[in-house]
Amino acid sequence: MNAEVIMTTSCSIPGLNVPRSRFPDPEQDLPAAEGEQRVVLAGGCFWCVEAVFLAMDGVTSVESGYAGGHASSANYEAVCSGTTGHAEVVDVHYDPARVSFGELLKVFFSVAHDPTQLNRQGNDRGTQYRSAVFYETAEQRRVAEAYIHQLNQAGVYPDPIVTTLEPLEAFYPAEEYHQNFAARNPYQPYIMAVAAPKMEKLVDSYPDRLKPEFTDNDTGSTA
Repeated sequence: MNAEVIMTTSCSIPGLNVPRSRFPDPEQDLPAAEGEQRVVLAGGCFWCVEAVFLAMDGVTSVESGYAGGHASSANYEAVCSGTTGHAEVVDVHYDPARVSFGELLKVFFSVAHDPTQLNRQGNDRGTQYRSAVFYETAEQRRVAEAYIHQLNQAGVYPDPIVTTLEPLEAFYPAEEYHQNFAARNPYQPYIMAVAAPKMEKLVDSYPDRLKPEFTDNDTGSTA
């Protein structure tokens, strides 16, 4: 994560100020399927995106990692150079009987990050911080593309959404110390500055979408 952000005291991602009421439900969604499904999403720092989805009811697991580049350079030091083609991503597994692909996209675009910032989130800059949906199927791509178009047509954000749609060729898990980072380090300055405001917005905007253990938690802890 960018050292400049570590010293900040508040989130510098303006898209988080857009209220939930501005975000329509997706007009298209994937049909309900049996068994666990997955979606791989990139929205800047994976610590913070991971924290958001871990709190959502119906999400069974979230793993931070890398996608978009080769296995040989799928490590934190190399990816931070911004030259490997990877993005920091989260691999979200979910139960489609409890939460849909479209509902996950809605939280991704409204809480997890600002999709109008090109190759950055706040002071985190570089292609590794790009906004992207890494799709596994043509149907995932279709639904994500349709929702981006829907949000742009509705003028939800003052600027156009720049999220890319990229085929998921491989997911590479990040180093162990990155996993569940926000919950394990709630008072780390970066987490307090960037993850905590996202968690606060998630709890305020989507109380109906939270796991029970998150409904009464101190949102500043990103637990």
